[in-house]
Amino acid sequence: MIRATVLRALVLTAAVAAALMPLACFAETGSEKSSEKKVAKLPAKATKELPPELLSLLRQKKMPKNSPILVRIFKEEAELEVWKQDTTGRFQMLKTYPICRWSGDLGPKLQEGDRQAPEGFYTVTPQLMNPHSSFYLAINTGYPNSFDKANNRDGSLLMIHGDCWSSGCYAMTDEQISEIYSLARDSFLGGRSSFQVQAYPFRLTPANLARHRNNPNLDFWKMLKIGNDHFETTQLEPKVDVCDRRYVIDAQAPANSGKPLAFNPTDKCPDFVVNPRIAQRTLEKQRADEREYARLLATKVPAAPIYSALDGGMNKVFLAQFSGRVMLSRMTPLSDMPNLPPIPWAGKKGSLMSEMAAASF
Repeated sequence: MIRATVLRALVLTAAVAAALMPLACFAETGSEKSSEKKVAKLPAKATKELPPELLSLLRQKKMPKNSPILVRIFKEEAELEVWKQDTTGRFQMLKTYPICRWSGDLGPKLQEGDRQAPEGFYTVTPQLMNPHSSFYLAINTGYPNSFDKANNRDGSLLMIHGDCWSSGCYAMTDEQISEIYSLARDSFLGGRSSFQVQAYPFRLTPANLARHRNNPNLDFWKMLKIGNDHFETTQLEPKVDVCDRRYVIDAQAPANSGKPLAFNPTDKCPDFVVNPRIAQRTLEKQRADEREYARLLATKVPAAPIYSALDGGMNKVFLAQFSGRVMLSRMTPLSDMPNLPPIPWAGKKGSLMSEMAAASF
C-alpha cells in the first residue's frame, strides 16, 4: 500500500489520470469473451515461449514445464505469486511479480462498477484465457464464483492483464503478463483442466490481521485465512466448496458415511470433516496464529485506517514510471457499506477452522 506521503506528491498527476482512466477494465468488453471470437490463428504473443531464464529456473526447481500452477495475489503488498508443482507433487514458489496496478480498496468486490478487485478463491479454465485482449493478454479470474453469487455479489470481466491499467482488475506490465499467461497455457497443455487463483487483501499474518482489526471485512478475511493456512501448511491446492454462503476447505464425508458430499452454495452445509491428513497441521498453525493475534491486541498495536488514501495500489517498483496512474480514492462511507447476513465465518471460541479441525480428531 502506498504511503500517505506519496499521495501528497501525486495529487496533481492523479487528477489528470482520473480524467483518462477507462470506465471498465476493458473498453471493448466483447473482445474479452474469447469463446465468442472466431479465431483463425493465435497471435504470436499468446504462443510465445517462456524466456530462457525462467526455463532454467524451472529445471533448477525440478518443476516440469507442463506441471500445474497456482496463483496467489496480495493487494496491500501489490504482489502476485506463481507457484508450480514440482516432481514431488507439491507446489513450490516459482516467481513473485510486483503488481503494476490494482484498484479499489482492501475488501471483496460487491457489485458492478465499485472498482474493487476481487478477493477469494477462483478457478481459471482454458476458456477464461484471452489471447486477443485489448490489454495485451488477459486471464479472467472467474468472478463471480459460487460464493459471490450466493452472497448476491455481481460484476464481470475481472482480469489479470497487461498494460498497467485497472478498474477492478489486477494489472501487470505486458512483459509480466506474457510470462504468467505462458505458464498458465503450458499447465493446460500438461493436461490440467484448471488452476486456482487465491486473492487476498494482504498476507494473512497475525500482525496484518491485528492491524486491520477494525475493518468491517475482518471476519471475511479470517474465513479466507482457512484456505491460506491449508495451502501454506501442505503446499497442496486446497479443495474449495461453498455452502451456507461460506467457503469450506478440504471437506470430506465423515467416516462410515453412506453417500458422497453434496454442497449447495445457499443451503445448509452437510455433515463433513476436514481431511484428517491436513487438519492437524493447519490446526496447529491456526492456534499459534490466534495466540499471536491475541498477544498483539493486548499490546494495543496501532490499527490501520479502514479506508486507504488512494484508489488501489501499485508496487513501489513502478511508482516512478507510472506515477500518473495512481488515483485518489473514491471513498465509501462506512454507513453505506452493505449489511451482510450473519454468516458463521468465524466463531467466538476461535476460527471456524479450529472448531472443524478439532472435531476431526
